[in-house]
Amino acid sequence: MNALAQVPAEFLYALGTLRKARCRSELRLDEIPAPSRLAPFAVALGAEVIGASSRGSQSDAVHGPAAVALARSAASNGSDSDDDELATGRFILLHDPDGSAVWDGEFRIVTYIRAQLEPEMGNDEMLGSVAWTWLVEALETHQAPYRAAGGTATRVLSESFGTLSDRPESIDIELRASWTPASADVQAHLEAWSDMVCTFAGLPPLPDGVSALPRRRRN
Repeated sequence: MNALAQVPAEFLYALGTLRKARCRSELRLDEIPAPSRLAPFAVALGAEVIGASSRGSQSDAVHGPAAVALARSAASNGSDSDDDELATGRFILLHDPDGSAVWDGEFRIVTYIRAQLEPEMGNDEMLGSVAWTWLVEALETHQAPYRAAGGTATRVLSESFGTLSDRPESIDIELRASWTPASADVQAHLEAWSDMVCTFAGLPPLPDGVSALPRRRRN
């Protein structure tokens, strides 16, 4: 009871809105440990998009100071370890009741998405700006009001040598972004971000005017 009393009502409300988020079945969404030094209160979710042959699952568990009040019995669902991972990501909701001048608010959403591309797509100089545009469009499509958004897009080239020289080179795209939601209702923000993870994985359908990334090369 003491732990619950220390959790701000606004943060509890925000956690409740996260639970209402509807995400695609290809997206595996699970609770992961939240960072403890970025804000007094935080919740973190990890996501991965797996191949079509696998069953996606969604977990609405939460992590952090509110876990005592909001914990739910977790069902143990088996999954195949050989599933093909198309994209991964993290969604972190931070809350500081005292507010932050840097955030321009009491909440901040911090996200990360990574996916592997075909080399010819990864060499596209416009890839970073396109990835950022996708994020902005996803937030607008889901009507998730925000402010003070910022981020970086990085291309990572991996080459193998020696005994691993038979492995083809690969290029990953990484998008790190953060923004301040206009209110404690962050359901639409999680839904927008989860669609972004699926977009990075190259899964249709997509919003009008958006092209899918080519899926990574499979051996």
